[in-house]
Parts: sequence; C-alpha cells; structure tokens
Amino acid sequence: MHFKRLVIAAGIAATTSLSAHAVTEIQWWHSMTAVNNEWVNDLAKEFNDSQKEYKVVPTFKGVYDESMTAAIAAFRSGNAPHILQVFEVGTATMMASKGATVPVGKVMSDAGVSFDPKAYIPAVAGYYTAPNGQMLSFPFNSSTTIFYYNKDAFKKAGLDAEKAPTTWPEVFAAAKKLKESGHSCPMTLAWQGWTQLESFSTWHNVEFATEQNGLSANGYKARLKINSPLHVKHIDNLAAAAKAGEFVYKGRASTAQASFTAGECAMIQTSSGFYGDVAKNAKFAYALAPLPYYPDVKGAPQNTVIGGASLWVMSGKKSEEYKGVAKFFEFLSQTKVQAASHQRTGYLPVTMAAYDLTEKSGFYQKNPGTDTAVTQMIRKVTDNSRGIRLGNYVQIRTIEDEELEQVWAGKKNGKEALDSIVTRGNELLTRFEKSYKK
Repeated sequence: MHFKRLVIAAGIAATTSLSAHAVTEIQWWHSMTAVNNEWVNDLAKEFNDSQKEYKVVPTFKGVYDESMTAAIAAFRSGNAPHILQVFEVGTATMMASKGATVPVGKVMSDAGVSFDPKAYIPAVAGYYTAPNGQMLSFPFNSSTTIFYYNKDAFKKAGLDAEKAPTTWPEVFAAAKKLKESGHSCPMTLAWQGWTQLESFSTWHNVEFATEQNGLSANGYKARLKINSPLHVKHIDNLAAAAKAGEFVYKGRASTAQASFTAGECAMIQTSSGFYGDVAKNAKFAYALAPLPYYPDVKGAPQNTVIGGASLWVMSGKKSEEYKGVAKFFEFLSQTKVQAASHQRTGYLPVTMAAYDLTEKSGFYQKNPGTDTAVTQMIRKVTDNSRGIRLGNYVQIRTIEDEELEQVWAGKKNGKEALDSIVTRGNELLTRFEKSYKK
C-alpha cells in the first residue's frame, strides 16, 4: 500500500507540474504552398524553440480565398483560429467584418509588447492601416509584381540576355523573336487581374477605381475605372500576342508559375514571392527585372502596389492566447528574422531595417534583381498608386478572370471585356456599399 500511495502521489505531482507549465497553443491558418509552406513551418518552429510558454501551430487551409471562407465559417461556429493569413484583396472585407477581428495594434499594446508601425515600409503599413491611423493586421508576406525571364532562352533567340525588356513594345518584340526561335511559350503571366489591371494601373499612374482606389475615407463608395483607352489598348495588345502564339495563357492565380520554372515559358509577370521557388527549382539562368511600361504614358513608371498577405487576429480568444500572438508577432518583427525571410522567399522586407541589413550583407550584389520589388515599392506614391482596397474584391477578381479568359480565347475584344468587368464589378461594389452602411 505504501508503494501504491507513493505512485499516486508522484502521478499527482507530475500532473500538477504539467498544468503549471502548460503550453498555450496558437492556431495559425495559412495558404502557403511548396517552398513557402516550408518557410512558414520553419518560422513557427524557430519561435516555438525560442521559448516555452507558447506553441504556434501552422495549418494549411487551402489557397487564399478558400482559407478566408473556411475561417469565416469557423468564426460563426466559434472555432476560428487565433491568426488568419488573408491576401491583400480580402482587406476591405476583413475591415468591414465588425467584431470578427481584433486590430493588431490593440493586441500588441494590450500585451505590453512594443510595436511601431513607422518601422514598416510606408506602402506596406499604409495598406493595412485604418483611416483613423490604427494598424489592423500584421504585414507578413508582402509582395509586389515583378518580371522574370529565362536568360538561356533569350540567348537562343538572339536576344541580349543581360538586358531585360523595359517597355511593353520591347516585351512584345522579344516574344516574337522567342516564337521565331521555336519557343512554344514565349510569355505567360500569373494572377492576371493583379498583374495586368491592378499593378498595370498603378505602374502607369492611372486610376483603377474612384475614391483613391478605395483607400479614401469614403472608400466604400469606390467604383471601377479600368475600361480607359490605355487599359483597352493593353488588353488588345495581349490578345494579339495570344492569337500569334507569343503569349500563352496558362490558367488562374499562380498556375502559370510552374511553366516558368520548368523552362517551358520564357517570360512571366508574377509575384516577387515566386523568387524562392525559382531559386530552388529553375535549371536555367534567369533574371528578375522591373515591370514593363508604355513609354508614351506620362508619369510612367510610377510604383507598383502591395500583394501577398497579412495576418489578422480573430476575436473571441483568451487574454493569455492574445499575449502569445503578440509574442509571435514580436518575433516576426525582429530585423534578422525579417531579413532572412526576405532573402529566402523574395517577399518584401516589410521593415526598412531588414532592407538595410540585407543591403549591407551584400545579398543584392550576389543576387542581382532581388531588390527589384523594394525599389518598385519605395518610390513616392500618388492617389492613383497607393494601393487598391475594394469591398467584395475576391469576387471581382473572379469576374476579371472570367472576362479576360474570353479575350484570350478570341471571343471578346478588350473593350467588351473591360466594360463587362466594370459593369459586373460595380454591381458588387454597390452591394458592398449598402452592407457597409448598415
């Protein structure tokens, strides 16, 4: 009996000890795949290994629109994660979801963790900041649109592999030469609404939507303006290239990226966050360069806008759990962590200190073009180029995909497709405005 009592006592002591040091779990839902999924898992492990109070558990919940839908459903049933990664086009919708989230600035201050929004690159911080100056979400994988090309394919086509095409006429001329040299896919593009409408507009300093592209205090009243003569000309030029086999459409979202790393397509416009995949998987010489522009457009090139995603904190959690979220964000804010993430993935260094550290380390010199995303973003912005933040924009992006696919298939011209995007998109924006006013 004496031995049995000792065993029971030891068990009680062990249980008490475990509960006294119970680790608080922080659920983090994300949409990172392939090499970027490895990066997310490594970040969580590094944080978890650095302390014993909290454990961040990253879970892939599908591509951006899928994870956002899953989180909204989970919130309604009381099972939302602590942290949700939301792509930039979901920002206005998240801002309008009153009661579903807690502003990141409040989470940090409540936990007593220092947090300075001024440390972030202005174009990044401004995008995720409310009109009252409060930062709503934590900038995480911020990207912008850049241009990648296959240097080996350029050489084979008799093009200068060391000089990227800088204007759209030069891109179309290069695509023609690549086609003539036997290349089956001279040019493709990913995220077509983001690259060919949103970034295209800000890069040329032309209006994408009213109310400063939705970023003004009356942003909920914004309406689309992307059927201008310049937009129509550009989409028609791409349509002509598609008909000639010089531009090959490979599908929605990031689908086209695999055709570049495989060496099938020689040029692509997509996210700077694609760099990690290219660096790891491309078996050819490649280069990163700024987006092309039309040289006859006054003020071009201006600056590109933010892409990627930020981390939103969901409401309804315990204070100890919010403290863990704050500690994790504090870890992610460290200059060395930011710099390492930027260098590994191609996402922007979201703080100036991380950019400076990367520059001083010689990374940009050793890897030419990896500073393209930063230099495109840190120019002085205008009301046309600060960013694009519209309600129901996830659905509007789908409309953009549907209509542009009609153009690439030769079923509509640029004006017909863009007029339709504006009409259908503005119906969704009108609906958003009505729900916003409630």
